[in-house]
Order: sequence, then structure tokens, then C-alpha cells
Amino acid sequence: MSDVRHVLVLPDRDSAEAVAEELPDRFPVTEEPQLVRDALAGEDDAEDAQWLVVVEDPAGRLDSAALDTFAAEYEGWLETP
Repeated sequence: MSDVRHVLVLPDRDSAEAVAEELPDRFPVTEEPQLVRDALAGEDDAEDAQWLVVVEDPAGRLDSAALDTFAAEYEGWLETP
């Protein structure tokens, strides 16, 4: 199976940091999740930024539905490819 990358979209930095911290406890991740600030198109205001948690899944073992449910606990979602 080819490398898989999951992108969780969160409403703010605090949520993204909480998700990144809890993810290894709930899912068999092999690499540390990356936090990425995603400013909405045309917006400079940090209040209008979403935060992404990027999870590498080289073995393709993570359950997309479970990741989406997990992100929803923090008012986020799993971005579909």
C-alpha cells in the first residue's frame, strides 16, 4: 500500500495542539503529527485561520472514520483527499 497522509482540520491552535498530543495515545501513529496553520484565502487575521494536524500513515493502518470522529470531538473533521 502506498504512503497515506491524513489531514485533520481544526478550528484553532489549542484544538490542534490537543489533537496532536492525544493522537499517539489513541491511534498507532509511527511519526509525530505536524501542526500547520492554514490561513483562509484572502484573510490575514489569525482569528480566521484553521489549523491542520498532518498524520503520516505509511502502513495505511489508521481508520479514516475513527480519525474523523476523533477530530469531531474538537469541532474539527478529517479532510478527504
